[in-house]
Amino acid sequence: MTDAISLLTFPDTSKAFTAYRSTVVDVDDPSASHPRKTPRLDADSDSGSASRSRDGVKGKNVDRGGPVRIQVHGFTGGAVGAALNRVYDNLFVRLTRSIRALLEKGSDELSTTYEGVYTACRGIVCIAGRGEGLYETVKAEIHKCVNRLAEELEKTNKEGVEWIGHFVETCAWFEGQVALLESLLTYLDRAYVLKNPSLSSIHDLAFTRFRERIFSGYFIVDKLQKGISTWVTWERNEGQVHIHRSFLKKLVSHLITHHVYDIIFERHFIEQTQEYFSKESYQMVEVEKAKANVFLAHCNQRTNEEQGRARDVMRDGTVALVKETAIRALFEGRLEWMAKEVFMECKGTDLKRVYALFSSVDGLPVLCREFKAYVQKTVQDIVKDTSKDDEMVNRLLEFKSFADTTLKEAFIDPSTKQNNQDFSYGLIDAFTKGFKARRNKPAEQIAKHVDRLMRHGQRGTSDAAFEALLDAALALYRFTDDKDVFRSFYHRALAKRLLLERSASDDFEKAMLKKLKEKYDPEFGMGDHMFNDLALYHARITGGSTAQKLSVMVLQRSVWPFRERTTDVDMPPSMQAELNNYTTFYKIKHQGHKLVWDHSLGTATVKARFAVGPKDLIVSLYQAVVLLLFNKETEIGYKQILEETRMDDGELRRTLQSLACANKKVLKKRPVGKDVNDNDVFYFNSEFTDPWAKVHINSIQAKETAEENQRTQSHIEGDRKHYLDAAIVRIMKAKKELSHEQLKNETIDAVKSHFVPEVSVIKHRIDGLVEQEYLRTR
Repeated sequence: MTDAISLLTFPDTSKAFTAYRSTVVDVDDPSASHPRKTPRLDADSDSGSASRSRDGVKGKNVDRGGPVRIQVHGFTGGAVGAALNRVYDNLFVRLTRSIRALLEKGSDELSTTYEGVYTACRGIVCIAGRGEGLYETVKAEIHKCVNRLAEELEKTNKEGVEWIGHFVETCAWFEGQVALLESLLTYLDRAYVLKNPSLSSIHDLAFTRFRERIFSGYFIVDKLQKGISTWVTWERNEGQVHIHRSFLKKLVSHLITHHVYDIIFERHFIEQTQEYFSKESYQMVEVEKAKANVFLAHCNQRTNEEQGRARDVMRDGTVALVKETAIRALFEGRLEWMAKEVFMECKGTDLKRVYALFSSVDGLPVLCREFKAYVQKTVQDIVKDTSKDDEMVNRLLEFKSFADTTLKEAFIDPSTKQNNQDFSYGLIDAFTKGFKARRNKPAEQIAKHVDRLMRHGQRGTSDAAFEALLDAALALYRFTDDKDVFRSFYHRALAKRLLLERSASDDFEKAMLKKLKEKYDPEFGMGDHMFNDLALYHARITGGSTAQKLSVMVLQRSVWPFRERTTDVDMPPSMQAELNNYTTFYKIKHQGHKLVWDHSLGTATVKARFAVGPKDLIVSLYQAVVLLLFNKETEIGYKQILEETRMDDGELRRTLQSLACANKKVLKKRPVGKDVNDNDVFYFNSEFTDPWAKVHINSIQAKETAEENQRTQSHIEGDRKHYLDAAIVRIMKAKKELSHEQLKNETIDAVKSHFVPEVSVIKHRIDGLVEQEYLRTR
């Protein structure tokens, strides 16, 4: 073999060295340095280079802008060329063996160092110019390597998660060897592949082949997906973390590296999640008949588990998808059932979770519809429960508080942090429709509830707290269409509170009237007239010889919501004399005025002597008339009392009940019982005791009787007829001519601020006006 000394010996005049532009440059980045070399400094900054460039021989084609290659002429043929080819062939063989050894799993036949492989690659590519042959060799060896790995994976006896562990090890080894090969064959990538845009880098070549052979075959992908299913099913069934969960983390990393995560892992995992939780949902609801709150808790637990598992194993983009899939699978076909049951069984934070779950599956319209139906049905049940009319308003207030709290705490729009308006409007609509289940009664009971609050007063609560109670009751008033019913009963109750002096606070009474008039109904002005009438016509006179004190309220009949009584009780002679004296006095003072006595709201203070001592009994005037009868006789029968007082039968029975059957029994009766019968006998209870010197037993006046209630209802119905007649005539005077349907709609619009009439009533009023010739038809 020719030695190096002979090869490098040249004639003195051969001009063997000529400068050429370097062919080993990065075509994509002209400023890049030669591989494994440090760029030389600019001529201006390197004095030595500058000096050499000035003093040296200037070649004709010298390019001083980059690295150069020096070519020795005369080596391409002859003995020298043949010798070089043999050297390059041997070097190529050794490099091929090294590449094969690097890509063969478990091989330790690498006959040279990594530095030797790196240097050999440089020589083959940059000096020998055999980059193409080396590239084809590397490509072939990669193909063989990948085929061997695929066969190994297919033949292994491992199953499930253990097979995934083996697969992960194979991926890790292959990726490591490819990275090593990239580093050792840098000159092949940089000096040859970059010059040929149609060629793939070693990394892309290896990974593409791995993806095509490993991830395109049915067997390996099937084994992968079965292993994934085995792992996640075990964790879901056992509720524990699998001992080999780390295999799955590494698997995800490798799949992402090879760009097959979406199609092999994520898609399969989502499908498996959908199938698993659909079956579980069916089992719990259809087979086990789980309750809504139990199913909700289970769904919440499952979604949290899935979210935690996905965060630990999968990439971030999959976490939300897994959670959404689990929720949709659990709730698929269950939204209607869940929405109907959940309000019966869930409260507070449970409803907040329900809202979040329904929101995640676009089920809020279903939840809103069922919430509205639940509220409406609950309100209807409360309103229609005639056995608990006295508790109606308290039950409605309790339920309204629950509904409002649910809106504020559970049904919150996450984007605006405000109440979901659809649910708010649904609540209002549901209460309004619920109140229509029983006409008039809700408005009546709300008025009576406000009456109780006004009579009882604050009782230790602050002004703000008491006002909040009143506002809560008025919030219910907004839902009723029967505004005139509320107004009538409220005015009657207000009149009784003022006349019997049972109101806890005149200031609150006036503030309430102002609020009702300004915010709810302008026709609440009658209350102001009552206060004015009390201030103008309140007189007081004192008797003399009888030592009785007579207090008289002279009021205008038109201001107060009471009708004149046609008959009344016969007063004892002494009391009647006092009334006659005052009548004479009043007529002298006010000639032309008619004075009519109304004893139903009168009160009296009766002194009674019991075994424990004297006491003052504060009673109604009717009660006083009955009690005074026992000054003459110790025992009196019911019929005798009725004959002497000539009181209305129902009124007398109520009066005797309050005296002999209530908690404070100043009278007793035979036989004992709660009801008053025609044959009952009453006698004075001398053993009556009470810790107070003044005993109030006239609360019966403040309560409305069934007869009074009926009279008020009749009065309301009569007023409604007049309202309708006036509205119809007014409309026809303005419109001149309307169809029956148009007139009906116009009439409803005209009176809806007072009440919403039934269509049949409107038709009846129109017919009546036609008969009276206020209207004509054609």
